[in-house]
Amino acid sequence: MTNEKIQRINELYKKSKAEGLTPAEKKEQTFLRQEFIASVKNNVASQLNNIDMINKDGSVTNLGDEHSEKMLKNKGN
Repeated sequence: MTNEKIQRINELYKKSKAEGLTPAEKKEQTFLRQEFIASVKNNVASQLNNIDMINKDGSVTNLGDEHSEKMLKNKGN
């Protein structure tokens, strides 16, 4: 997600509050917001993949692996 896209999200938000958006601008806003959310999710997942937690019993759990397993279980339900 580039700074330009983030600025555009902010511009569209301000315009929506001030005067409203055209249908094309609403569509653009939705698309940019979805892209932003996906970017944040990918960043969090990437950070989790690099964190290891040492448990009380001395075993090591990778938080990324743990998160991935939970996501797979939730998709199956």
